[in-house]
Amino acid sequence: MAHPRDAEAPLLAKPDAVSSPPAPVKRNKYPFFCAVLASMTSVLMGYNVAVMSGAQIFMAEDLGITDAQIEVLSGVINIYSLVGALLAGWTSDRLGRRLTIVLANAFFLAGPLAMALAGGYTTLMVGRFVAGVGNGYALVIAPVYAAEIAPASSRGLLTSLPEIFINSGVMLSYVSNLAFSGLPVHLSWRVMFAAGAVPTVFLAAGVLTMPESPRWLAMKGRVAEAKAVLDKTSDTAVEAEQRLLEIEDVVNAGASGGGAWTELATKAGVRRVLAIVLTLQFFQQSSGIDSVVLYGPRVLAMAGVTSNTLLLSLNVLFGVAKAGSILIAMSLADRSGRRPLLLASTGGMAASLLVLGTLFAAFAGARDDATVAAASFAAVVAFVVAFSVGLGPLAWVYSSEILPLRLRGQGAGLGTAMNRIMSGVVTMTFISLYQGITMAGAFYLYAAVAAASFVFVYVCLPETRGRSLEDMEELFHTK
Repeated sequence: MAHPRDAEAPLLAKPDAVSSPPAPVKRNKYPFFCAVLASMTSVLMGYNVAVMSGAQIFMAEDLGITDAQIEVLSGVINIYSLVGALLAGWTSDRLGRRLTIVLANAFFLAGPLAMALAGGYTTLMVGRFVAGVGNGYALVIAPVYAAEIAPASSRGLLTSLPEIFINSGVMLSYVSNLAFSGLPVHLSWRVMFAAGAVPTVFLAAGVLTMPESPRWLAMKGRVAEAKAVLDKTSDTAVEAEQRLLEIEDVVNAGASGGGAWTELATKAGVRRVLAIVLTLQFFQQSSGIDSVVLYGPRVLAMAGVTSNTLLLSLNVLFGVAKAGSILIAMSLADRSGRRPLLLASTGGMAASLLVLGTLFAAFAGARDDATVAAASFAAVVAFVVAFSVGLGPLAWVYSSEILPLRLRGQGAGLGTAMNRIMSGVVTMTFISLYQGITMAGAFYLYAAVAAASFVFVYVCLPETRGRSLEDMEELFHTK
């Protein structure tokens, strides 16, 4: 059917104009700035999780924290984040996406301050709980907002932003570990935690200047406001009108159907999508990435590096490699597609973990062996780079875009819950795992999981590049 705007076109055109190619559409930069601002909350999430990597060295010395307590403190924040993740869908559907991001910042203010002022293990656990709730909110709402604000032409880029900001936060936490390591022991780790609370007030204020998600506005019946946001965030006026029609179709279909759990019980397509989301999030974390994020210095110490300063410096390089390689995923997600990046990523992860496990098996117990230490460092860097160019960011991209609108909040919450459970299991068992089956055995186990994730991507995940969010309902039969 012809669009009404076609009537405004000239009735006659020059003959040679008929065959000339259409002018390229200029991409709208406004949704990029909105997604950046929303995703910056993820910096705090990455910082609060990974700051334990270096802080644990000084906490153990200052407060007498044991290895078992460090293992729990490092990983329990991921379990605590389940509270925020499971509440995020309900909160964001009622308060809106923007206010949910503001709420996450409030938790990120209170949690790190409690940690910085802690006098013992109990208060440390309280601080990790509060920060963990903020983590759960941030993990769910940042990619959901980015996916809902973005036009199809740049959705892969914009929904990758939370992951690059998480990794930027990880990198900043490593820099903080190194920068404050020279302070007296009783101050160093406290300053490391307190530094994470500083940006929260400014970020919360900035988020309030963003537009609300057009899909949330349409769900609430505020169609005129949704149309105004779409006009500002689409590449063309025609696209804005088309997006609004698609959103209204999905909202009306959702209003006439049952609830989320009714659809899960009655629609095979919905069950398939949820199974994909849960499995993808399971593989993202069970392949062991957070063991490297939180225990990088310990892994390198087992590989023969003995200097604390060198350990923390190499940890910063981990962070740089991890954050920098996300840019590759961001630049290729909307060009090469999701599947090629995910396959290259999971294959590279399996190979690098196999090499790392072999190094530990062949040279276990080596101390001050520069060659073994350098090779182990290179294998770890290869692993984090492979993870960050594909499975790291694209698990969130793929999950957020295949969920139907009416179930996106709840579905993203369940996917995030799976992600955090597996992250908590991995980080809270890593020390016990390598003590039980050796460091080589631990990395061989992670390599097997990465290989299984390659098979899952190859067999089960169709390409989604360039499709509108509403078109996903046709692809996965979730209408």
